[in-house]
Amino acid sequence: MLKRLHAILLTSVLAIPLAAGLARAGGTEELAPFKMVRSLQYVQDSVVLGDHSAIEMQRFMLGAIDKRLRAVEQSAFRDPRNVDAALVYVMSGGNPDTLDYLADRDVEGNFDTRVTEALRQYLRGKGALIVETLSKAAPEYKNARIGPYLFLILGNATSQQNPLAAMKYYDWARLTAPGTIIEEAALRRSVFLAAKANEPDKGFRYALSYARRYLTSPYASQFADVFVELAVAHFDQAAEQKVSEVLAFMDRPRQREVYLRVARRAAIGGNQALARLASKQAEGLADSGASQAQVLASFYEGVAAVPSADVFAATETISAIPDEKLSARDRALRDAAKAVADAVVRLPQDESSAQASAPTPDRIALEESQASSEETGSGMSPFGEAAETSGASSNGGKTGAGMGQPMDPALDGFLTNGRSKIAEIDALLKEEGL
Repeated sequence: MLKRLHAILLTSVLAIPLAAGLARAGGTEELAPFKMVRSLQYVQDSVVLGDHSAIEMQRFMLGAIDKRLRAVEQSAFRDPRNVDAALVYVMSGGNPDTLDYLADRDVEGNFDTRVTEALRQYLRGKGALIVETLSKAAPEYKNARIGPYLFLILGNATSQQNPLAAMKYYDWARLTAPGTIIEEAALRRSVFLAAKANEPDKGFRYALSYARRYLTSPYASQFADVFVELAVAHFDQAAEQKVSEVLAFMDRPRQREVYLRVARRAAIGGNQALARLASKQAEGLADSGASQAQVLASFYEGVAAVPSADVFAATETISAIPDEKLSARDRALRDAAKAVADAVVRLPQDESSAQASAPTPDRIALEESQASSEETGSGMSPFGEAAETSGASSNGGKTGAGMGQPMDPALDGFLTNGRSKIAEIDALLKEEGL
């Protein structure tokens, strides 16, 4: 394996620092931990800057560093650089058990117990318990090597209870580590939190910064999802201009993908005007070889028109689209839309409440649970698939926690909206004596 690593490294300009270190040290077993972690950081930063070929090297480096940290003499941690390296390794997707191993053997007090205990709790999924301790300890490390990582972790731990405070922690993390995986994760998470905290102006600023730097990141698809949520939740004339500013940094396929995702979310949310606008924009960006985008744009526009006076035309439009043109998620959405449309045009029965809860086909839940993270159903997202790695790259620094959501909560919202309209129609018909 080491020979293979040498071969890969010597052919990669990005990994020259590690290759030189390995050549001098004769192998990873003699390399200082801080030198190995420095190379890991270089590789991870390269990944988010567009070198996806470095993902495999990242996995190898994490394994090699884990072995080295467990094998090194405890005296090595008298060097603060190696202490920082151990902490950075764990916060970058490393093995949490290794932190336990090192902390339990730290008889000389080289590790700050406040930090190690906070990280151990965090890595066990108890982030809410570390906020008080880490918020007091982190400022002492503002100018240290582990500072940006600690503030990223603190932002993650705070995000559920206090999104505004979390954004401040993310701001410090990204400003002290520009051009790195830390900044990428902090910006991506900040867009999500700004939408959640009803701070659209901040959200669009974060999105603009992300689009300028990290569109080639393997996690850009996650950014596209949260950007769409921001755009749909706060879309108005002013927001339209800001959306255009962000999209200006994207090529036509990425712009088209964003508009399709906006159209889908708007259609599910019952925002017909936005769904039509986004669908038209997506159609306008579709070239001769992008018939799939045109089909999807027409589909989302039809779904948006289901709970309207154009219900018959909308149902005809979405029913005419072949199954193979839609993903499992969108086939489920079509079935739900057709169920709502059928209930809208059906005369009310005596058991009106039963009609108002028109059932979704059983397979919707199954298909939604099996659906991929791909949003539009095109199957060819220009943002790519998020890499299956841990650490700051995949979840803003949290190891072992996935970002994916197997179900589509927005679909439930669409059904609820449709059912409420059905109930209203039933009430009106009863008043007319029909």
